[in-house]
Amino acid sequence: MFNIWGALSILIFYIVILAVGIWAGRKGSKDGSEEEFMLAGRNIGVVVGIFTMTATWVGGGYINGTAEVIYTTGLVWCQAPFGYSLSLVIGGIFFAKKLRKQGYVTMLDPLQDSFGERMGGLLFLPALCGEVFWAAGILAALGATLSVIIELDRNTSVIFSACIAVFYTLFGGLYSVAYTDVIQLVCIIVGLCLCILFALTNDAVGSLTDAIKDPNIDWFGQLRQEEYGQWIDYALLLIFGGIPWQIYFQRVLSSRTASGAQILSFVAAAGCFLMAIPPVIIGAIAKVTDWSKTEYGIIHGMDPASRGETNMVLPLVMHYLTPEIVSFFGLVAVSAAIISSADSCILSASSMFARNVYRLIFRPNASKTEIMWVMRASIFVVGTSATLMALTSHSIYALWSMSSDLVYVILFPQLLMVVHFRDHCNTYGSLAAYVTALFLRLGGGDQLLNLKAFIHYPFYEPANDDFGMWETQRFPFRTFGMLMSLFTLVAVSKLTNWLFHSGVLDKKYDYFRCVVTIPEDRHSANGKKYEIRGKDHLEQSQNEEITLTDLK
Repeated sequence: MFNIWGALSILIFYIVILAVGIWAGRKGSKDGSEEEFMLAGRNIGVVVGIFTMTATWVGGGYINGTAEVIYTTGLVWCQAPFGYSLSLVIGGIFFAKKLRKQGYVTMLDPLQDSFGERMGGLLFLPALCGEVFWAAGILAALGATLSVIIELDRNTSVIFSACIAVFYTLFGGLYSVAYTDVIQLVCIIVGLCLCILFALTNDAVGSLTDAIKDPNIDWFGQLRQEEYGQWIDYALLLIFGGIPWQIYFQRVLSSRTASGAQILSFVAAAGCFLMAIPPVIIGAIAKVTDWSKTEYGIIHGMDPASRGETNMVLPLVMHYLTPEIVSFFGLVAVSAAIISSADSCILSASSMFARNVYRLIFRPNASKTEIMWVMRASIFVVGTSATLMALTSHSIYALWSMSSDLVYVILFPQLLMVVHFRDHCNTYGSLAAYVTALFLRLGGGDQLLNLKAFIHYPFYEPANDDFGMWETQRFPFRTFGMLMSLFTLVAVSKLTNWLFHSGVLDKKYDYFRCVVTIPEDRHSANGKKYEIRGKDHLEQSQNEEITLTDLK
């Protein structure tokens, strides 16, 4: 039965978020520049930066997924909290300060500086897929959550939520996204903590500490020896594959100073880890609950795992183990988490397209007004695409999972090289590394996409049709693909440099014009071209760094 009070609570929350988004959008200057829209004029302070960085990572997939993993496989397999936290730390140490000092606007800027516009456009594809599929996945999760708690039609909730996120993002860009993230993070904290306090007092919930000793309800989990390779592979995927995302660098590059970009990465890492505690506890609560004593058990006669609803553990705990009014607070928390990630994904994908594809590949001389129209049109198109996928696709998580793998094996090695070792790579190496990474990752297969492996890595276990078991790659093949991509990038770059400079190959064969026939606009002292970075912001950042150094 449709719950009018639950729907009212969500409506009030959306009105508040929309009002804050519109108000924040007015904070920017009226020059209408792409940098103002994409990076909030590089005027995001440390406090707001920490909130928006944390809220972006602590999305609906993060809290729902963490609770699900605790319920199904246990704490030992809950890798996202420490994986993403370490990702932010490593990003802060090796990438944030350096890229902010250079005054880049998007993550693809340094890649296009080194490899050219068209290669940058090719590298845009896995980044785009990751952002769009992530937005679609979390919007679908929101629809499922609302259908459980207030029995609102799934399609209606997805469309309405997406419209709110797209509208205030269209209005104010990163200003609106960042300031609404502050409200959303507070809602997440309050809502989840309230649900935990009341759920623990439910008569159907057992003891969390005693459950560790009971193998039937152990929420800590086990890690078998043959699973070590898979565990390491997923851990490294989260740690290093969590770096090359525009949603991360959009916040880093919007910071007022390079030091501020580094600080917000470190503090957000701690916040990301701490925010995993509530969903971990909720997952453990679901594990130790005797569902036969709840209304859920009475209706369905079994627990969520038996019905294949493990992905709904968090909203089920909110709905069946807490009072109705408390479940509404929890619902607002989940909605806040999902919207905070969806708007960020939409803005990030649109920023990269408008700047790195449309402007630098198709329309280098486009006016400021034209770029802003393209930017807003991209927000609408990306938001619509994510919404349609959320409504129609049954394998969004599979698509997002594959995109995340491709971001890890393709983008991370290339971003690492252009940021720290740009003199040791070129476009030929980049293209070869791209193809190598794609081949090795797809060769490993994927169960969610029903893609069978055509490369049998060490410790490969074939499928067993008699027991309905899919083939298993025990070897950390994703990390192997990433390392081989890195090796290919360096090796082919070195080889082509030697071939052209030694005269083995005539310079007329330098089709990519990156070794011996480099265009004049790429001969600048530090690799800048097309005025990709704002000189004023670069000088401001450098001056602030000098001041901080003097103070020390």
